[in-house]
Amino acid sequence: MLSEPGHQTSQAGQGFVYQYDLVCIGFGPASLAIAIALRDRGIKARVVYIEKQPNFVWHAGMLLPNARMQISFLKDLATLRDPRSRFTFVNYLKTKNRLVAFTNLSTFLPLREEYNDYMSWCASHFEQDVQYGHETISVYPVENQDGPIRSWQVVSRNVEMKERSTITARNVVVAIGGKPRISPTLSADGPDCGIVHSSSYSIAVPRILTDTHKVYNVAIVGGGQSAAEIFNDLQSRYPNSYITLYIGASALKPSDDSPFVNEVFDPERVDTFYHLPPESRQKSIQSDKATNYGVVRSGLLDRMYENMYHQRLHEPDPSKWRCKIVPWREVIGYEKTTDRRLRLRLKNTSNGEIDMSDSSFDLAILATGYERNGHETLLEPIRSLLQENRFAVERNYRLRFRKDAVADGCGMWLQGCCEDSHGLSDTLLSILAVRGGKMVDSIFPTQTLGKGACAKL
Repeated sequence: MLSEPGHQTSQAGQGFVYQYDLVCIGFGPASLAIAIALRDRGIKARVVYIEKQPNFVWHAGMLLPNARMQISFLKDLATLRDPRSRFTFVNYLKTKNRLVAFTNLSTFLPLREEYNDYMSWCASHFEQDVQYGHETISVYPVENQDGPIRSWQVVSRNVEMKERSTITARNVVVAIGGKPRISPTLSADGPDCGIVHSSSYSIAVPRILTDTHKVYNVAIVGGGQSAAEIFNDLQSRYPNSYITLYIGASALKPSDDSPFVNEVFDPERVDTFYHLPPESRQKSIQSDKATNYGVVRSGLLDRMYENMYHQRLHEPDPSKWRCKIVPWREVIGYEKTTDRRLRLRLKNTSNGEIDMSDSSFDLAILATGYERNGHETLLEPIRSLLQENRFAVERNYRLRFRKDAVADGCGMWLQGCCEDSHGLSDTLLSILAVRGGKMVDSIFPTQTLGKGACAKL
């Protein structure tokens, strides 16, 4: 059951003001961190969260056996903002009667499966405020003929019933996450296409490759952590299959997770980054990309190399290896064979030459990352209100509107799509606890005074 909405009241005699103080579009980790900060602060506000999935889940397609987190459990959804919060990972362990056992592991990096369970446990405390199974279609300003915009109209659709519903809110947070980045030349043309994105790997692949003992031929595209994890997982999931990993670089490269470099993800670094000139921001992102993009944790690289070495030990002829890593290759297209398999069109990244793969594949898995521009389509109806017609945000993540276009106390915030202005940590979990608190301070400034509010954004 949702939080009781406010009464619909007129806006200078025209339309409605709002039913809710805040609507969060998307209920992933970013919105969950906001929900936790609101609960910790004891703020009484009418809030609703709209989520497309039928229940809370985090990267369901990549919850692989034995895959570990890449950040410390102390960077959970609450600790760095308030270690006394009931929503810390440590309190979750205590609640689940696993705290002592976890300490015996002597690790800061829990299993990804466990961290998903932690966040699901947090989300369970807000079920009455979440509209699961609803996809937000668009957001419109509620026109006010007598002055600036004072509220927003959020239109969503029930995923199963296709019924539309509309609510109004004074403030809106857009936190819809990324969508799979797939080149148009590799876009799937139906469920039998034989191409899937890594985001649905552990869900889609067992439905396509149904016999774990059968000999399949599988291609993986990408040179980052997800590609490496899938390459490693397929070897145990389908032990008789042939697996080829195509990477555009000369070799798989390790992520830089040294402590000095990891300070890039410290919450206070966001302020420093935001105030850099645009050119300096881009240079900073490029110089620090080895922390997150197109790189693999060194421990996984070691395991992969050892497995490859065992192949070499037992079979000197590389052409007969079951698992191969092919460098200098970008997959730019495919052709369907007469037996409904795939032959991949490959571009040699060292000299530009293009040819077709020697093998045909039962399945190609694209570990090609995500795009973070879904908010632009969702918010197209409000574009005319924006400064310079761009989706630029202030330091506090509030969209920049034209002067006097939107009233004080009414606003729209973006989460997880502000890397260009807020740095590499924008799409990651590292700063969610602190950022969630600061978002609450920004949206409800008069209610956070004297309640342990974070520093002003």
